[in-house]
Amino acid sequence: MNTFDLDLINNIRDLLLEKGQTVAVAESVTSGHLQLALSLADQASSYFQGGITAYNIGQKSRHLHIDPIHGEQVNCVSRQIAQQMADHVCYIFTAYWGLGITGYATKVPEQGINELFAYYAISKNGRTLAHGKITAGEDAAPMEVRYYFTNQLLSHFVNVIVSP
Repeated sequence: MNTFDLDLINNIRDLLLEKGQTVAVAESVTSGHLQLALSLADQASSYFQGGITAYNIGQKSRHLHIDPIHGEQVNCVSRQIAQQMADHVCYIFTAYWGLGITGYATKVPEQGINELFAYYAISKNGRTLAHGKITAGEDAAPMEVRYYFTNQLLSHFVNVIVSP
């Protein structure tokens, strides 16, 4: 599916506007798709604070304050990295919610990466509330994987917003 789930995006908008809350994103594997998706709803500037796309350890360390030693050990792809990204993006964008996602949209056989997956985290006021791993079909095209990861994370985000 190479599209964004607009009903889901509009639902996020409605929930955040109703609660007077905002969101910011820190992403790598989704290549800016989360930022684009959240900007598609009307009144996006009323709930979407912005985002950062950081691909390498240098940028993730500098801007998102990930642990560089751990980042080096895991090629910046782990639950811990996603959590640090989500937690810190709340701070840098002064957002109520932060979403972080890092992973692989293409296989990297020379590094033993033969599965397409992403770790995500959802933070509230800079503290992680939820995290998980999303796995894509092993033969999916990179663009398809990015759309899939984006829609899956946004779906998880709605569940966190509405949970008591």
